[in-house]
Order: sequence, then C-alpha cells, then structure tokens
Amino acid sequence: MDNEKIYDLAIIGCGPAGLSAAINAKIRNKDLIVFGGDLCSPKLAHAPTVDNYLGFYDVKGEELRDKFVNHAQTMGVPIEKARVDNISPGDGVFTLTVRNDHCQAKTVIVAVGTPNTKFLPGEEKFIGLGVSYCATCDGPLFRDKKVALVAYTDEALEEANFLSEICQQVYFLPLFQGDLTKLNPKLEVITGNPKAIIGDQTVSGIELDIQKTLEVNGVFIIRPTVPPQQLIPGLLLEGNDIKVSRTMETNIPGLYAAGDCTGKPWQLAKSVGEGQTAALQSVKYLDNLH
Repeated sequence: MDNEKIYDLAIIGCGPAGLSAAINAKIRNKDLIVFGGDLCSPKLAHAPTVDNYLGFYDVKGEELRDKFVNHAQTMGVPIEKARVDNISPGDGVFTLTVRNDHCQAKTVIVAVGTPNTKFLPGEEKFIGLGVSYCATCDGPLFRDKKVALVAYTDEALEEANFLSEICQQVYFLPLFQGDLTKLNPKLEVITGNPKAIIGDQTVSGIELDIQKTLEVNGVFIIRPTVPPQQLIPGLLLEGNDIKVSRTMETNIPGLYAAGDCTGKPWQLAKSVGEGQTAALQSVKYLDNLH
C-alpha cells in the first residue's frame, strides 16, 4: 500500500465479489488495491462442494477459491492483508483508515460479505456513545478511562496494546484461539464471554456470562470486518444490507457495493456478477472525471 498516491479504485474484501471487481478493473487498466483478510472468502473455502457455479460442477470450495485468488494474483492484482476501519468521503476522493495507516482512492467498492457474528445486545444502541470498532480512530476519546475490548480476531492484539498505552484500564475478552503472549502485561485478560453492553445515555459497563459486570466507559469490538453502517458514514441501508441500484451504486457518488453485503440471494454467481458490474460502473465513473 502506498499512502502517498491516490488509487483509482480501492476494493474492500477479497471474496468472489471483490476479486471479480478487481480483475475487471485491472483489465480496464485502472490502478487499484484490494484489502482482505488472511484467508480470502473463508465461507467458500469451507464449502465441501459447489454444484451451482456454471462450468465447475462438483468442485471443492477450497479449490474454486484458490482458482479465484490465483487468477487475480496472476493478473497482478495487489491484495493487502489488512482490515479497513473507516472510509471517509471527501472532495473527489475517499480516505481509507487501515489500522495505523491510510490510503486514498477516487472510487471504492465494498464487498465485505455478510457478518458472521450478530450484534451484542446493546451494541447498536450505543454506537458512537461508547461502542467503537476502531481503537486507532476513537482510542484518544477514552484517554485515562476504563474500556473493554471484545476480540474476534488476532488483529485485536495490536489494537489492545495501543489502548493500554493511553487508557487507565483495558479489559481484553478474546473470542478466538490465538497467541496472547503478545499482549501488553498491563492488560487484564477476561475469560468470560460478553453478554450485553449496558448504560443509560452512554456505555457504563459490559455484562459477562460469568455473573460479572465490568464497569467501563467504552467497548471496542474488533471483528474481521467492520459493519457497513459504521464503515462509511451516511451509507444508506435496507435492513442490514447496503442499498444499491442495478448498477451497484450506493447513495454516495463513487461508492459501490457488491456481493453478499447487498442482500440475498447469498450465492456465488450473484457475487461474481455484481463484482463485475460494480467494477465496470466504477470505470465509467472514473472515465467521466476526465
């Protein structure tokens, strides 16, 4: 990732929709970058067989996923293994916050799939009122205060260590199997699971399933992907899905969405097709800028 340049296109997600978008934009000679997890499309990779994708009858999901990734890599598509925490629309350019760094792009395609984890009780109520998904973005707001960090991925280790440097107390709730020896000793690891986020006007605590409540001023929740409504301020949704037109346009000019994050059917062919459509529409948008 080069944070000194402005990319034509940034794609959030390296599943079927994201890689389809990347391949089609690459063919149109656009300067792009793809952000994804350590394992592109785990849902496809874990499928025993795929029978309904044209031309690939009775193929293992992992094999098909590998073909998608190899196709993109062979064409020189850059895949950055990092989570995007925030996308801020600006004057003709989007700024993407990526961990402790950032980059800029003229257009963005969101292809983050469907979240595997449901919201915690109280989570949606307190978004912006003590609930955050990015320590780098919002950590300074909780300087010298007590916070809890609910970790669904080992990417949370770095976030937690950062918070431990500025917060009075950090409770770390690991919901994944990983190496916790990298954590700052100042952190307190909690073995209980989060049950609910509580408070009045703002967050005051988090209830655990071990009959215990942690009194905190904020709760950071680190999942593999950030919920779309928190990823992009002002993004219009239909229920939990990103609202798009037939050409995959969102309500924000230059921002497109494709794949499972736009709603049912959650099918491979739909994701690949929507990725292509989003890319071609992005190319059209870019060409009209000149």
